[in-house]
Amino acid sequence: MPTSAAGNKATLHPHARDFCSLPTNTRAPHLPTRSSLGFTLIELLVVIALIAIATAALSFSLRDSTATVLERDAERLAALFESARARSRASGMPVNWHPASSREGAGFVFEGLPPQTLSEQWLSPQIQVDANTRVVLGPDPIIGPQTVLMRANNLQLWVSTDGIQPFAVKRVAP
Repeated sequence: MPTSAAGNKATLHPHARDFCSLPTNTRAPHLPTRSSLGFTLIELLVVIALIAIATAALSFSLRDSTATVLERDAERLAALFESARARSRASGMPVNWHPASSREGAGFVFEGLPPQTLSEQWLSPQIQVDANTRVVLGPDPIIGPQTVLMRANNLQLWVSTDGIQPFAVKRVAP
């Protein structure tokens, strides 16, 4: 007759047939089945990986769109500054940047470049820059430290250079 002692095999002996014919509620305790053992390590790791992937996807989908728009416009402005700076050095003509006045329309102006050379519009109408901001982009290789503070709603970013390094986007501490 099988017992629940250590080392017992789950095979039934010929003498145990009478034991198996007993009603289910009167049987002796049996060996634990797969469902009563719990989860394996692999199963737990798969569940944790799925939760991590779902959390990452959710955090990317819930990102603040205003912050994204501001960062994209700031990166674009830094690239436009570098392009205008290179064109100014190549032509030997000074190039100045400033936000467009209300009569010029929304956006900004690169003075010293032919019209339609570089984009002069913000990607988003939410972007604001102080009206008296001026940036000198050449023709000298060293242009001096310059900064543009960009705002969208209550968020702010700097587009700045020390005059030697390229323009870069920097976060403003809240």
